[in-house]
Amino acid sequence: FFAKERQGSCSCLLNDTFLRAARGEDTEHVPVWCMRQAGRYLPEFRKTREGRDFFDTCRSPEACCELTLQPLRRFPFDAAIIFSDILVIPQALGMNVQMVAGKGPTFPEPLKEPEDLQQLQAKVDVSKELDYVFKAITLTRHKIEGKVPLIGFSGAPWTLMSYMIEGGGSNTHSKAKRWLYRHPEASHMLLKMLTDVIVQYLLGQVAAGAQALQVFESHAGILGPVEFKEFSLPYLRDIARRVKDKLKEAGEDIPMIVFAKDAHYALEDLSQSHYEVVGLDWTIDPQSARERTGGKVSLQGNMDPCALYAPKERISQIVKKMLEGFGKKGYIANLGHGLYPDMDPENVGAFVDAVHQHSKQMGAQI
Repeated sequence: FFAKERQGSCSCLLNDTFLRAARGEDTEHVPVWCMRQAGRYLPEFRKTREGRDFFDTCRSPEACCELTLQPLRRFPFDAAIIFSDILVIPQALGMNVQMVAGKGPTFPEPLKEPEDLQQLQAKVDVSKELDYVFKAITLTRHKIEGKVPLIGFSGAPWTLMSYMIEGGGSNTHSKAKRWLYRHPEASHMLLKMLTDVIVQYLLGQVAAGAQALQVFESHAGILGPVEFKEFSLPYLRDIARRVKDKLKEAGEDIPMIVFAKDAHYALEDLSQSHYEVVGLDWTIDPQSARERTGGKVSLQGNMDPCALYAPKERISQIVKKMLEGFGKKGYIANLGHGLYPDMDPENVGAFVDAVHQHSKQMGAQI
């Protein structure tokens, strides 16, 4: 199952700081990367994407490789994340998803009633339907030449389910939550269907060359603690456990990150959900997160993306305080959400430089 021809391994990396931090090992500096680091804030990204349909871009391994590498040419990030989208999974299940200018992802025919589940592809051949993602990862892994690790990712079941029912973005997610309350059995059926595809998808990404995996539960905060424990957490745990069991059989050790945005109520549960790293949004205090996770996991995050609108000196101060809160060990610096399109690339560079500079000065203390 796992490709033997992949270029290099962790030991061959020129910079494995990110992987060591994910495993809680000592590092010379705190590693840093940004969610949406391949994005519209970069002029070269806009130029590559110009006049091209978003999902057509996602289906081009060459374009995805180029977009993944662009931020690495500008900034000394400690990891790259493959350019793709979480909604490729609903597409693989047979749903039509379009990226509409000024509106975002749109499902012309969202799921409305439990009967609509019958329209989904019952058995997804992941290696066929999502082959373009795997090709993009393999190509990027070769082109990156061992400079930094490459992260693969997937959306989490609840987040994907909410998109598939809402038909796009939503403030309330009331249609999707209506399913949870009115159709719990059908909801679990859909969540399990998505989980099965996600497990195969993540394993395929590792086989293609991904050296770490992140699961995005972007809509976690729409759920309360009770609903999260029923409709999100079991599936997040199942994904990590099944992926790790399969990787173990193949002698692979790939760190996994779970990012459940706005689920500050679930930190203790997330720290015991089989992931090495728990990603944090900006609403969580670093020291509190350390205490609540009890040293069981490494942490990632959690600078407010809007802090990058500040002058560079202020960015440096904010980063210093954040690093002091988390400590140096078992920590990966990141934003508490993705980069925004109107951000100044120079300020992104200031963020990365500040993380490296201040963390090197911190020494080896925790």
